[in-house]
Amino acid sequence: MKYFLILLLALVVFVISVTLGANNNQVVAFNYLIAKGNYSISTLLAILFAIGFVLGWGICGGFYLRASLSLRRAKRKIKRLETQLEQPVELSTKTASPVVLNKE
Repeated sequence: MKYFLILLLALVVFVISVTLGANNNQVVAFNYLIAKGNYSISTLLAILFAIGFVLGWGICGGFYLRASLSLRRAKRKIKRLETQLEQPVELSTKTASPVVLNKE
């Protein structure tokens, strides 16, 4: 339900931006680092919104992927430690030497 509301909010923002852009046919000069271009405000608004949306999803997806991989490694480590804890401790008689005390 939470993801549906977030998607619905993004869709509402996109529809509002397209509506505002469609009513404004003014051409503006957009100067970016590499070149300069003349675009209508509606096109520029839609392109910049799409770039921001994709960039935001990419960054959040990277953080989510990193967190899920970390969680997977931690669960694997916990499982390995639990199996080690369940195994009985065996004392080898070959390596254990008795302690001898001198009573002189």
